[in-house]
Amino acid sequence: MKFNLSFWMKASIRRKRIYSVIFIFVVGFILVALGSLVPVSHSSAQTIVNQLNSTVHENKASGTLPQYIFLNNFRICLTEFIPIVGPIFGVVSFVGTGYALGAESRVLGYPPLLYVSFEVLNPIFWLEFAAYSIAIAESIWLFRRLTQNRHWELKNTAILIGVCAALLAVGAIVESMLPLI
Repeated sequence: MKFNLSFWMKASIRRKRIYSVIFIFVVGFILVALGSLVPVSHSSAQTIVNQLNSTVHENKASGTLPQYIFLNNFRICLTEFIPIVGPIFGVVSFVGTGYALGAESRVLGYPPLLYVSFEVLNPIFWLEFAAYSIAIAESIWLFRRLTQNRHWELKNTAILIGVCAALLAVGAIVESMLPLI
């Protein structure tokens, strides 16, 4: 099987970066879907959902839910910016997210893949996945550029960290307004 990579070879750097983010976005969604298929007993699923809801309730009661959500997601995102470590952490994060969604689907009585598919309708999915995909793609670009002694890539990284922070801040505000399951 031969792949035609002419679209990549002819693309500008900006377009290659966009292709990288889209590719990671799609792979991330596939990993979440696969993670949701990991078998989990009903009692374990209920425990996971209860822990998630407990954390949300505590932070909602203290008025810190948007900050909690943002800081949790931003910590994950910043880790994904680290060359070599970031993509590995991203895979674990995507699969772990899928596992949690699979647990929620089990408690709610929905098929996991259907439940994950409906997440695509949620604006938070797009905001968080875009941020995580940007972070992982930039991690790879940063590693490549640093090995080429092109340290100006650090400027792009700083800008993209700001973009991801904005996406995750909006996502945290929206997510904090949603009802719990």
